Amino acid sequence: MEQVREKVIDPVCGMTVDPSTTPHHVHHHGNAVYFCSAGCKVKFLADPDRYADGPPAPEAGPPGTLYTCPMDPEIVQDHPGACPICGMALEPMLPTAASGPNPELVDFRRRFAVAAALTVPVVGLAMGAHLFPALHDLVPSRLSAVLQMLLTAPVVLWAGWPFFQRGWASVVRRRFNMFTLIALGTGVAFLWSLAAVLAPGLFPPAFHTHEGVPVYFEAAAMIVTLVLLGQILELGARDRTSGAIRALLDLTPKTALRLTDCGHEREVAVAKVQVGDRLRVRPGEAVPVDGVVEEGASAIDEALVTGESLPRRVHAGDHVRAGTLNRQGSLVMRAEAVGQQTMLARIVRMVADAQRSRAPIQRIADKVSGWFVPAVIAAALLAFAAWAAVGPEPRFSYALLAAISVLIIACPCALGLATPMSIMVGVGAGAEAGVLVRDATALEQMAKVDTLVIDKTGTLTEGRPAVTGLFAQGMTEDELLAQAAAVERLSEHPLGEAIVAAARARGLAIADASGFDAPSGRGVVASVGSRQVHIGNARFLGEQGIAVAAMEDQARRWRRNGTTAVLVAVDGVAAGVIAVADPVKASTAPAIAALKAHGIRLVMASGDKRQTAEAVARQLGIDDVEAEVLPEDKAALVQRLQRQGRVVAMAGDGVNDAPALAAADVGIAMGSGTDAAIEAAGITLLHGDLGGIVKARTLSEKTMANIRQNLMFAFGYNAAGIPIAAGLLYPAFGILLSPIVAAVAMSLSSVSVVYNALRLKGALQ
Repeated sequence: MEQVREKVIDPVCGMTVDPSTTPHHVHHHGNAVYFCSAGCKVKFLADPDRYADGPPAPEAGPPGTLYTCPMDPEIVQDHPGACPICGMALEPMLPTAASGPNPELVDFRRRFAVAAALTVPVVGLAMGAHLFPALHDLVPSRLSAVLQMLLTAPVVLWAGWPFFQRGWASVVRRRFNMFTLIALGTGVAFLWSLAAVLAPGLFPPAFHTHEGVPVYFEAAAMIVTLVLLGQILELGARDRTSGAIRALLDLTPKTALRLTDCGHEREVAVAKVQVGDRLRVRPGEAVPVDGVVEEGASAIDEALVTGESLPRRVHAGDHVRAGTLNRQGSLVMRAEAVGQQTMLARIVRMVADAQRSRAPIQRIADKVSGWFVPAVIAAALLAFAAWAAVGPEPRFSYALLAAISVLIIACPCALGLATPMSIMVGVGAGAEAGVLVRDATALEQMAKVDTLVIDKTGTLTEGRPAVTGLFAQGMTEDELLAQAAAVERLSEHPLGEAIVAAARARGLAIADASGFDAPSGRGVVASVGSRQVHIGNARFLGEQGIAVAAMEDQARRWRRNGTTAVLVAVDGVAAGVIAVADPVKASTAPAIAALKAHGIRLVMASGDKRQTAEAVARQLGIDDVEAEVLPEDKAALVQRLQRQGRVVAMAGDGVNDAPALAAADVGIAMGSGTDAAIEAAGITLLHGDLGGIVKARTLSEKTMANIRQNLMFAFGYNAAGIPIAAGLLYPAFGILLSPIVAAVAMSLSSVSVVYNALRLKGALQ
């Protein structure tokens, strides 16, 4: 197993650094300090005291808030800012229910409003003379250029300043990104035009026209304005990818009614509730924390947490979860898990972690991004040289426009967003449907699974015994069940608990029994009123001299189906048989059919006796059965299938399933299962039935298809856009792409990728 290396934080930029791989480090006051780049090391050595407490926080958020990059999740810091790798704005790792609007979105909207207001007259001045020649006499070329300069300066130097900051940071850190190209293209256009107005004599005669040296203020202003617009659309769309987490956070109430020792109710903040506190949950209120019901009965709506559509009846002793809704009666509960320990909080953390994880397919984009920006700069220089050498007059103007167009249109943002956006939205959609994905690798692998190993107890079945049949002679079924329940209420055996539960479900009166005894371990005996009741197997009743031949035929039929037959005798006479089994979940059969339709081979693995396991398999149409297997046998089964070239998923719910869940390509845990199973699994089904596996498979297939669409779009866009921007179509069709059009295309490419990913929000509807 690969050793996990401890990461440290670069004190200058806040980037996560692996001490074992970075060559940039120094010793300061006896401590080793590590950096992500030589630039950060130089800054630290110039002023170590400035970074003594870590990177400066320009706008610190709420205490404890950590920020990360949606494209580069290895970037984690305690303050907002720009990603040192891609330049995008960092986002909170865990949005809060009270999160306000994205600060950068607010800032960019303000900058866009100013930029748009100033860009309109700039474009009017630049284009007006061409459309309306009379304007040339009203506003001469020299005056028009000066006015354009005055209007464009605040657009580029103020509204576009964040782009230049991020572009410069990318150069310093040698982490070229979209802002490298934007800053370079816009800066060249603006500085060229500024020099043309303020010092035209610096340009050789070949650069002059009859109106002087050409200026491109309108291109610089439009690029900044359009990129701001694209960033606004992108930030708004990205903000919506956190909708699933915010929806989960909104489920938890802000206050709770705490009962004092003297019985009074006091409203307190949920954050102040402690383990052991007694709380009242009134009808219509949400359960504030995880706990157990002590008083009252009600119907709990768990749809928003587990996806279960029908409310669950709860009584004293039943567990309830934070975020579920109390539909009816008043409950008094005792808190067992609070704060970040509740299941809802764990779900939120799992969703947030999964949204930031990287799928293996992301490696394609990562490899391309490493050489993409330098290649684009080289292409821009090549385009400039070609136009300057063989282009028509004014050749240098054409050369400059072509180079700027190449720099602007070749934005790598769409490529970088292609995978993370789809993962974020897909994981969020799964959470809303009760399918929790631990990481992107599990989500990607789920689409490749061709074999599913399924645990029986608790996965295919309910996981607890229940009465499934009654056969009575000489009395009614209700009388038989009531007599048996009176005796079994004194027993702690699971079969006895099932009989008592069945009697209560029928509303039967359960009498008090006396003289309870379990003499041989094969049965029990007690007196119910004036009658003596024996319960057990045929051998036990035979030892008591009770004839059971009349009941054995029915008992054998049930046993052939894997059902346990419990024989009952009253006053020494056979009274009937009670069938007890672990019933198959109602959702199992349709889920099995759907999985087979997906072409998945099903293998049932169970520790039960072969007769019982095969009976359940026959009922569900499962051909491959592995019975009487130990926990290590399940893991060995998974590994054997993997050696056969199978991509294996394992579904289970118990501690004994944890080794197999960890060994599988995709481990799938039932949300009703143990913590060990959930921790070992890559996917958790909150609803706890196989229908969730069908949802997980569908979600995986749709997410991977969406990622491939995004990657194909991003690669195809750049493959076509760069040659066109360089002027490839000009010799044949006379088409030369304007930098303004390039800016529009660049913004739309990123926005298109994000909005395509947002289509996954309805993947499981």
